[in-house]
Amino acid sequence: MTALTKEALYAALCARHGEELQQKFAAGAVAVCGLGGLGSNIAIALARAGVGHIRIIDFDRVDISNLNRQQYFPAQLGMYKTDALGDTLREIGLCSEITADCVRLTPENIPVLLKDADIICEAFDRADQKAMLVNTVLEQLPDKILVSGSGMAGLGSPNTIRTRKIAKNFYLSGDGESDSGSGPGLISARVAVCAAHQATTVLRLLAGETEP
Repeated sequence: MTALTKEALYAALCARHGEELQQKFAAGAVAVCGLGGLGSNIAIALARAGVGHIRIIDFDRVDISNLNRQQYFPAQLGMYKTDALGDTLREIGLCSEITADCVRLTPENIPVLLKDADIICEAFDRADQKAMLVNTVLEQLPDKILVSGSGMAGLGSPNTIRTRKIAKNFYLSGDGESDSGSGPGLISARVAVCAAHQATTVLRLLAGETEP
């Protein structure tokens, strides 16, 4: 079987999406911060769409507790998430340049690591990390577009997950209520719904749409 080339995949994406839209995706630079249930699903969706540059950032390793909802394989247990997901994205996204940073994001390094991104996806699990990233981006990188997630736990209706425009450059996806610390916790299908909202919002923004 002939190996697929970047050029052949790009042509197929243009045939599917239209050349004008695909050019907009190809010109995009998106940073995905946190590579858990949200981030790993977001990154794969963006790679499948042919987003030109995807930067993935996390400091954690793949654990058995991740396999119920995150895009990793049993053979990747113990690997850094940036290495494991980077391998997967490079298999899927021949049209995407993948940059991986195995580092914990802080208010000090965020302005440096995220300065080249057009759009920043917040995909952390912990509320304090979410707040830190959101606050730092809004304060220090006010011209960047931020797409964040909050509330996707449990088995509530997927229809309660939606995306709202909170401010000029700030979009929030989720139900805004559910807490991963109670009930059945985070379940793959509902987490993937929220991740799909975030990824779709990113693609719409790259296409020039500014409303959810």
